[in-house]
Amino acid sequence: MTTTIAFIGLGIMGKPMAINLVNVGFDVVGYNLAQPAIDALVEAGGRGASSIGEAVKDADVVAIMVPDSPDVEEVLTGPDGVFATARENALIIDFSSIRPDVSARLAAEGQQRGFRVLDAPVSGGEQGAIDGILSIMVGGDPEDFAAAGEVFKAVGKTVALVGPSGSGQTVKAANQLIVAGTIELVAEAIVFLEAYGVDTEAAVKVLAGGLAGNAILQRKAAGMLARDFTPGFRIALHDKDMGIVTAAARQAGVVIPLGAVVAQLIASLKAQGDGGLDHSALLKLVEQLSGRSK
Repeated sequence: MTTTIAFIGLGIMGKPMAINLVNVGFDVVGYNLAQPAIDALVEAGGRGASSIGEAVKDADVVAIMVPDSPDVEEVLTGPDGVFATARENALIIDFSSIRPDVSARLAAEGQQRGFRVLDAPVSGGEQGAIDGILSIMVGGDPEDFAAAGEVFKAVGKTVALVGPSGSGQTVKAANQLIVAGTIELVAEAIVFLEAYGVDTEAAVKVLAGGLAGNAILQRKAAGMLARDFTPGFRIALHDKDMGIVTAAARQAGVVIPLGAVVAQLIASLKAQGDGGLDHSALLKLVEQLSGRSK
């Protein structure tokens, strides 16, 4: 029998993930606040639903990809939410990036109601979602992790169980800390190189081949050089994530001085109205602070 997956949240990341699940043979029923994303899933061979309840009522697996902790809480615990309408023992996989404490609390509530719950935030951006090569960091029970194996295989390449419920969110917070810091340093390097008039494309190529090489140089530098900040991951979402990591670090008594500075730089971009741009738009702020805005 074909496994039915309800996919809640068909945004920049959720839509290609849901389509990849269709492409490997799952029966996917999607729900999204905006209808065009549902239409795109239907066109790709999935099915659409007009509510969360309709999407999840016959689902074996419920996948969630929504922006923030309150959104996940509403999807799971709202009057038409997953906990109220899904089948008992359904496997719930939350791909969203939210607060670890909220994730652990919701998992415990779900388990009390007879559901199996995994937090499984992802990294890799829109292109990683399209290509089905996301990194997935999972928190939850090992048996539930094993049961989700074919779902993870359809949307990701590197998948790891990193601990009990909430642990996936903790690792994702660390991921976002590293990504933000790396983007900021690549942005500073590009503005520095341009100030000296070097061949920046050649410079980025040679830097990417040495010890300075990183995924940001490989995936984001070309767009940064072209000042193309079409969102793969929006500044507004990274601002939310940096709020998560700074709060969690404070709670744990861990000092993250560089992370705190980058968090403020991202917050500044959002405050200036650039929240809808890709997070590589940190380059704009470096240019501004350097008096080199174009």
